[in-house]
Amino acid sequence: MTVMGLETFMSGCGQIVMPTGMSNLLTLLVAIQAAALASSDGSLRYDPKYYVDIPLRFSVKETTLAFDALPRSQNNTIPPKALDQFVKQFFDVAGNDLIPSTPKDFNPSPPNFLPQVQNAYARKWALKVHGLWLELTRKVSPSVAKEPNQHTLLPLNYSVVIPGERFKEAYYWDSYWVIKGLLVSGMTDTAKGVIENLMELVERYGFVPNGARVYYENRSQPPLLSMMIRAVYGKTRDQTLLKRAMPILLKEYAFWTSGRHEVKVRDNNGDEHRLSRFWANWDAPRPESFTIDVNVTQGMSKSREAQLYHDIATAAESGWDFSSRWMEDGQNLKTLRTSKIIPVDLNAYLFQMEKNIEYFAKILGNQTTEMRFAIAAKDRQRAIQKVLWNRKKGQWYDVWLHPNRCSYSETDNRTVVFEWKQKRRTYISNFIPLWAGILPKGDVRKEKVIEALLDSGLVLPAGVATSLKNTGQQWDFPNAWAPMVDMIIEGLEASGFLTGKLMAKNISRNWLRSNYVAYEQVGKMVEKYDATSCGKIGGGGEYNPQTGFGWSNGVVLSLLHKYGWPANEPFICEDQLEIR
Repeated sequence: MTVMGLETFMSGCGQIVMPTGMSNLLTLLVAIQAAALASSDGSLRYDPKYYVDIPLRFSVKETTLAFDALPRSQNNTIPPKALDQFVKQFFDVAGNDLIPSTPKDFNPSPPNFLPQVQNAYARKWALKVHGLWLELTRKVSPSVAKEPNQHTLLPLNYSVVIPGERFKEAYYWDSYWVIKGLLVSGMTDTAKGVIENLMELVERYGFVPNGARVYYENRSQPPLLSMMIRAVYGKTRDQTLLKRAMPILLKEYAFWTSGRHEVKVRDNNGDEHRLSRFWANWDAPRPESFTIDVNVTQGMSKSREAQLYHDIATAAESGWDFSSRWMEDGQNLKTLRTSKIIPVDLNAYLFQMEKNIEYFAKILGNQTTEMRFAIAAKDRQRAIQKVLWNRKKGQWYDVWLHPNRCSYSETDNRTVVFEWKQKRRTYISNFIPLWAGILPKGDVRKEKVIEALLDSGLVLPAGVATSLKNTGQQWDFPNAWAPMVDMIIEGLEASGFLTGKLMAKNISRNWLRSNYVAYEQVGKMVEKYDATSCGKIGGGGEYNPQTGFGWSNGVVLSLLHKYGWPANEPFICEDQLEIR
């Protein structure tokens, strides 16, 4: 087996060089992943991620020698029984390096829990969802720190709340909605621990990796750490947390606003603006999906292959893996151009980050940092409105960078300024700036945004769809995802307009009913839902629908806390109202 080295490829506006070398551990696990696929009968049970999550019982060297010694058939495949026996002998089950842990602040019947939820069915369900924190909370085994070369899991000092099922590790942006739910459950200490884990990762890497696995070290996820800190601070008023967090947030902010993440563009008046994009430091198949990615790039040249691998990993950094949003033709994964896009939502998150750091600095009495981030937020707000906002359509659109047309900045002859064009496609992300507060209080443009959302076709009987295009990808129609739905509801609620508030409450009602009915049907909370039909589970993508589920649980608890549920209002799909 060989370890991949550096790949170099050309982008029209500059050469890209990035490391893609995998460790000996990952090289071995990916080889086993490929062997498992070759030896399988094509059943749905094969999950490539499983094979990069299994902990080794022996050293990498010893395990590699044993793997290389396995019998091969004429077509170089390993007999299924031999491979299965090898895996059982040399590996533990995926997830065995995470130890079930009961949070000390968990109370099965927390005092003053959801006082506004008066409906008996809603209340009973809410307590069941609250109880799921016990199933999802883990501690990383001491063996991970002791023998790091035998685990892909990263060592963490505090309890981990996993999303569920195949996702047996902490994830970055999931944690925001997990924390929102934990706070409703009165589990402030557990929420602080989740934040501590993420801050430790920033101290270690300079950013929060996609998830707490070594194969996620090449990319991040939507930057919501400052939102998590603000949520916990809002509950605790703990200035010690802010003091610890400030240098860490500054480090993460630098990651998202420098290097390849930062992009400079000119607006129609010739003024230059700095915005950010997703950019994974990777141009090879993702280890957790190696066999899938290799299949996508078949028949491509080396340079095109490397570019597509990079855009696949970059789409994973966005959290939207995958969506027509990143595809040039809106349909085919081979046309991903994620790294050539300035995303609406990322810049809304960074605006929020700038406002949060400004707020924290004010509390801590750091006037220099407060002023710096007040200016940064204002600059980004202006850039978003000049470049991403579409006045006629009443929403914000992603901007696509021209790959071969750019110039140098008038103020800095070393900085590339890209030519760009708005891609006028309809996605739920077009409306995230409303949540982020890009438009000031009382701004009448908010009414136009609310109207645009209402007319978009995204708002459906069981939630808000991610897009209007059904590609079979999981971040497209008809799927609706808890975090996006939650931000839409919060944005509408905070709009200050009655139409928005009523719309927020209606979406919340439909979402909660759909989550409840699905739970009654399958006995579990799930990762995503179908926005077209109450109680229907979402699908699509490169893995089977997952249960658990961290952010879905958090949003349910948060919405029930915000809106409650009257005793006399049915808690069921409208077409089933005769039931209760």
